[in-house]
This record gives sequence, C-alpha cells and structure tokens, in this order.
Amino acid sequence: MNTKSLLSLVAGIFLLCSCHTEPASREGETGAADSVVVKNEVVNTILQRRSIRRYKPQPVEKDKWAQIVECGLYAPNGKGLQSWEVRVVDNPRLLASIDSAYSHFMGKGQGETTLRAAYGAPVLVFIAYDTTYDLSQVDCGLLGGNMMIAAQSLGIGSCCLGGICRFLNEPEGRELLDELDFPETHKLLYAIAFGYPDEEPSPKPRDMNRVRTVE
Repeated sequence: MNTKSLLSLVAGIFLLCSCHTEPASREGETGAADSVVVKNEVVNTILQRRSIRRYKPQPVEKDKWAQIVECGLYAPNGKGLQSWEVRVVDNPRLLASIDSAYSHFMGKGQGETTLRAAYGAPVLVFIAYDTTYDLSQVDCGLLGGNMMIAAQSLGIGSCCLGGICRFLNEPEGRELLDELDFPETHKLLYAIAFGYPDEEPSPKPRDMNRVRTVE
C-alpha cells in the first residue's frame, strides 16, 4: 500500500470514530436523573428540570419569557386549532392581589403570613382550554410542557400550579379571573410559575413499571 492510500485509510477511520456517539453512562442504579449523562442537550434539559417552589426576587427579563411562551405556541396541537388561551402576569400589583385573595380563600386570617400562591415567582402564566373542543386540554398540556423545558434551557425554574386555578374558578376568585379576560368559550385549566430558582431540589423517583411494551 503506497503512502497516499495509507493516509486516505487513516483519514477514513478518523472520520468514522469522530461520528460515533457514546451511549448514556450511568453512575449507579439509583434511577435518579442526576446519575444519567447523555450527550444531548435537549435530553439533559428534560432530565434536569425540577418543580421549583422557592424563587429569587430577580425579575425574568421580558425577552426571555416571551421566548418561553413562543416555544409553548409551537407545541403540537389537534387539527392545528391552537385551542389554548394564554395570559402572562408579571405585574407586582396583580401578583400581590392574587396572593392576598388566595390566602383568605385558604383560611389565612388577617395578620398572618400571606400564603404565596405561586411561591413568590415573578411571572405567572395562566392557561385556559377551549370548552368546545374535546382535546383542548391535551393541547394545553403540550403547550405547558414546551414552556417549562424552554425555561429550563434558559436557567429559569418553573412549577405547575393547580390550587390557584381552583380558587380563581370559584365565585370568590371571579373578580381576579375577570382581569385575565378569557373568552367565554374558555375555562382556566392550570398555571405555571416562572422565575430564577432559589433552591436545587433532588429528583423524585420515577416508576418505570408504569411503562409496558404491548406486543
């Protein structure tokens, strides 16, 4: 084999090796997401996301939460209907009003520490589903999933909230719900808190026995 042919062979082997992707490496068998290292940024972002219940007072920049919401709008949705309605609240006055009203609804009296409906997050996103479309709630779930993963990729924590929406859907919360200005065709489904995390919670175990392959 001449020198030129040998160099070509070596170059080919190098290219093949450089294209090889190593499998995920596991450090132990705890099942915790922290123990899995995958050479894929999207997968790592999903595995590292946690529900955050303590936030820094630092506001989330408008360009960042706008990007987060945009990622939500690119979620798959039935028939391309985009059947959701989304409201973003970062107004400190409205956030404080929600906290105060929610505290009274949950039985907190005057003079007691106010119950923080969104754990002090500086941004709340409310998501409502179209009551005239039977799969709209699925669309809304996919929307929120996209937003939380996008937020994680930007270093912003998130937490799904149901309690605050139960309150707003009650007569006691009607005045605040009206401020969100949802159309009559839509009902508030859930909310997501967004903010810079002030904690690093450990992952909760996931039950893989709930997943089966049907043959």
